[in-house]
Amino acid sequence: MAEWVYPLGSAADGAWQVSLGATGEADGSPDVPGWAHTGIKVAELAGGASVSLPAAGVERIVVPLSGAFEVTVDGEPHLLRGRASVFAGPSDVLYTGIGKAVTITTAEGGRVAVALAPARAEYPTRLVRAEETPVELRGAGNCSRQVHNFGTPAALEADRFIVCEVITPAGNWSSYPPHKHDEEKDGETSLEEIYYFETRLAPGSRTAGHARAGEDPVGYARVYASDERPIDVQAEVRTGDVVLVPYGWHGPAMAAPGYDLYYLNVMAGPGRVRDWLISDDPHHGWVRSTWEGQQVDPRLPFTA
Repeated sequence: MAEWVYPLGSAADGAWQVSLGATGEADGSPDVPGWAHTGIKVAELAGGASVSLPAAGVERIVVPLSGAFEVTVDGEPHLLRGRASVFAGPSDVLYTGIGKAVTITTAEGGRVAVALAPARAEYPTRLVRAEETPVELRGAGNCSRQVHNFGTPAALEADRFIVCEVITPAGNWSSYPPHKHDEEKDGETSLEEIYYFETRLAPGSRTAGHARAGEDPVGYARVYASDERPIDVQAEVRTGDVVLVPYGWHGPAMAAPGYDLYYLNVMAGPGRVRDWLISDDPHHGWVRSTWEGQQVDPRLPFTA
C-alpha cells in the first residue's frame, strides 16, 4: 500500500509539500516508478513567496486551494483571485499549455496545486474564471457530491489530462459506485488517476463542549483489484495526503460523519481519446438506479 498512498510530507521536494508522478523535472524521470502520465505538486507559501517551474514537455493547470495568486507564464502575468478554502466553491484556475516556464507568487500567502501531464500538442494558455467553471451536483441522497469540471474535455481544450475537483459533505460517499478506467476498449479509457485530499470539520457538526485537543478531520479512500494485478488500498486520509490509482476498482471516497472531504483529481493515459469512460464494478453498479427519485443533499452546493 505504501507505494500508492503518500501522507503529507512523505513526497516533499524543496518548497513543494507534494511532488509526485511525472512532474516534468529537468531529467524527465517520474518520482514514482512506473508512473508515466500524470503528476501533482502542492506548495504552501508565505506572503510574498513564490515557486517556479521550468519550461518542460508537460501541460499544467494551476489551482489555488486557499488564497490568491499571480501566475506568470513566459513573462505574462495572470491573476487568480483564489478562495478562502477548497470548501468555498470554485476558484479561478490557469491552464498553461506545454513548453512554458511558470512562476507562482502570492501577496498574502496561501496553498496552491499544480496538476500536470506529459504532452506534445500545443494549446493556448487559458484563464478559467470561477464563474465560468461548470459545477455539477452528482448522485443523490448520501451519495451526493459537488464536482467542479474546469479541466474536463467539455470545458477545456488540452492535450492529455482531465482535471476536476470534488467536495463531499460529511457522512456522504463519492467515487461511488466503485469503477475503473484501466483498459482501452469500447466504453472505457485507460487513465492513471491521482487523488489529492483535504478535510475539515463540517460547519455546525461540533459544539465547544465536544472539542478535543489535536482533533484531526479524517476521510477514507478505497482501491482494490479488478484483475490479477494486486492492489489493496484502504487509506485514512487527511489534508495534504495523496492516493495514486494505477489501475483497479476505486471507490468509495468517504467523508466521515462530522468531516467534509475534498479531493483534486488528475487523470491522463496513453489512449487516443481524451475522455473519462468508466466501467462500474458489477457487484455495486446497481446503486446508481437507486438515485432516481432521491433528492440531492440539501447542503449542496458549497459556495463562498
